[in-house]
Amino acid sequence: MLCCTKPDSFARLLQAAAVILLSMVLPLSTTVHAEGIQIKSIVIDATDEGYQFDADFEIALNPKLERALEKGIVLYFVTELNLMKFRWYWLGERVAQSRVREGLSYYALTRQYRLSRGTLSQNFNTLKEALQALSRVRDRPLIASSELKPDMEYTVELRMRLDISALPKPFQVETLGSREWDLSTGTLQWSTRLPLPKLQDNTRP
Repeated sequence: MLCCTKPDSFARLLQAAAVILLSMVLPLSTTVHAEGIQIKSIVIDATDEGYQFDADFEIALNPKLERALEKGIVLYFVTELNLMKFRWYWLGERVAQSRVREGLSYYALTRQYRLSRGTLSQNFNTLKEALQALSRVRDRPLIASSELKPDMEYTVELRMRLDISALPKPFQVETLGSREWDLSTGTLQWSTRLPLPKLQDNTRP
């Protein structure tokens, strides 16, 4: 009977090639997952005035965005939550929303990072501290355009993104077709029923 076996040297060559390939792939996949924005948690609560939400994100900037900060460019991040009511005859109707834009900047003179929202601002000694504050959304009110009913099912849409349109014009041109500037969670969608309003909940025995 004839049989064919591969030489030991050839087998060792294949093993060595596999090790080299894995050493090239694993660091790349780790780097990809380390950069960007991810949604970690979201909770919608009832208040005396209506509804609000808390959310936690994980934010990591790539080297290009960090260099932009060091050059004095303000990075604006937008957190959006929409509450949609299903309509079988047309697209869903948005019945409540929250949209807040926050600016992240770096001041070389003081070597501090600043997070600003409207007229409010807070300084941080490190970029890590500033990103941690940006990633923690707390007591963010929902602005309702019509009555919200706890017994009705709604679709929730949540995302956080880097607002490219707020960058200086030269940088907006640079962002065209560049994945390094495309920083977003994408839109997370799910269906839910709202908790009972606080006033209604307090009337229960």
